[in-house]
Amino acid sequence: MKNLSILGATGSIGTSALDIVRMHPDLFRVRALTAANNLPLLCRQIAEFTPEVVAVLDADKARELAGMLTGPCRPDIMFGEIGYARAAAWKTTDMVLLAMVGAAGLKPALAAIEAQKDIALANKETLVMAGDIVMARAREKKVSILPVDSEHSAIFQCIMGKRNKDVKQVFLTASGGPFRNTPKEAFEKITREDALNHPNWSMGEKISIDSATLMNKGLELIEAVHLFGICHEHIQVLIHPQSIVHSMVGFTDGAVMAQMGVPDMKQAIGFALSFPERLDLGMAFPDFVQLQSLTFHAPDFQRFPSLEFARQACIRKGTLPAVMNAANEVAVQAFLDRRMGFSDIFRLISLTMDCHTCIDNPDLSGIIEADHWARTKAESLI
Repeated sequence: MKNLSILGATGSIGTSALDIVRMHPDLFRVRALTAANNLPLLCRQIAEFTPEVVAVLDADKARELAGMLTGPCRPDIMFGEIGYARAAAWKTTDMVLLAMVGAAGLKPALAAIEAQKDIALANKETLVMAGDIVMARAREKKVSILPVDSEHSAIFQCIMGKRNKDVKQVFLTASGGPFRNTPKEAFEKITREDALNHPNWSMGEKISIDSATLMNKGLELIEAVHLFGICHEHIQVLIHPQSIVHSMVGFTDGAVMAQMGVPDMKQAIGFALSFPERLDLGMAFPDFVQLQSLTFHAPDFQRFPSLEFARQACIRKGTLPAVMNAANEVAVQAFLDRRMGFSDIFRLISLTMDCHTCIDNPDLSGIIEADHWARTKAESLI
């Protein structure tokens, strides 16, 4: 029996993870749940999974949640950064599924590591912002960080049991999002609804926009550098519209291994939660006869400069990755709030990065300060 804390329980990753718990109640027990705002769904999850503790966004949400609970399960209710960190480090938990969105996942990740809880990581921003610090602390505390992103899970599955020195190239695949064939001159007319309409994956709003701009692939590139100790120069992004090959690894002898499956996050989530075992998730294999072909092509850096931003951040290091991430979070939210256009997302990130004076080898407080600076700067530029 593995005891879980699920941070971000009401999002797409969190609800898929709870589907897996529902399928395998003999293997998993939910000890802690967190959510920001979706209290009705959180209430239903509390009634079904009877966690010992929950955490929500703030004190007002905590009071509202307390008033909504009507069943026999009455978990401790906490809130804010401290509440999320305590849920991540909860005493009866063995593994933390970190599915919170954005920079908010960093402090809970560090709290989980300090408490020596293994992490199933769906929050790529944690490693983008502070990958060196997080991975060093995980090694020190002997904590396993298992990737939940389908691409990083694929890479992990391909290199599992292989020697690091034999890995020569990583091929990071991307669907290309809803605008992979859209001319650049049409980007100015893209609406919120257009960008949220992903052709292959069902995801939350923020990651759907990141997929539309290819920033999700930029974030994943930086995450892969930290997770696998691979130089960014040895990571190639490939557009793969069918989303069947989740990523590939090339070895020194010219062999390439690919991990494939239907575009459903449950496989990657289940693998991280059950590692080294594999769960029966009732998922079908891809219908290769029906597919007929799998295609790949290079991304267009002119139309999607997010990938170049990420490579710049990889090269410069220091506080620049945190600044890039913060500017992107502000830009995405402004686009979702209809405060600016789709192309403005790229402009805002670029301007914010250009305005930043990068600090080398920052400590955690320096990274958080850079994150705050970038958010303030990006808002002023809007």
